[in-house]
Amino acid sequence: MSRILDQRILFLVISFAASVQSTKILSKWKKCGDPECEKAMSRVQATTDYLGPDCRYLNFKTGEEIIVYSKLSRENENLWTGSKGKDFGYFPRDAVKVEEVLIGEEVEVLTKETDFLCLHEDKYNFE
Repeated sequence: MSRILDQRILFLVISFAASVQSTKILSKWKKCGDPECEKAMSRVQATTDYLGPDCRYLNFKTGEEIIVYSKLSRENENLWTGSKGKDFGYFPRDAVKVEEVLIGEEVEVLTKETDFLCLHEDKYNFE
């Protein structure tokens, strides 16, 4: 009985740690195509397969097209945000090549806590 209790406690600790990691703020600033970050900034193509470390990241295969909506700035300029079909998330900018720029000028804005939530899990599905 004690062993089962130990396993449950360990599971809860691991679950809590994963939850904290998946809400970690990756940057305080981001660049967008407009102040609301609703305009698509560019169309890119994956140059490599990518599997993100957690649910906030966009997974893709070489050759897939991604629409970019924001780019983290200042503390973490390597991560961009985009969508592929119904999937949305962060990915490293060096895993893609820009095919088409869709905006003339980037606007830098503060990020929000909601920028770092997992949006494709059942409880956050907005379809």
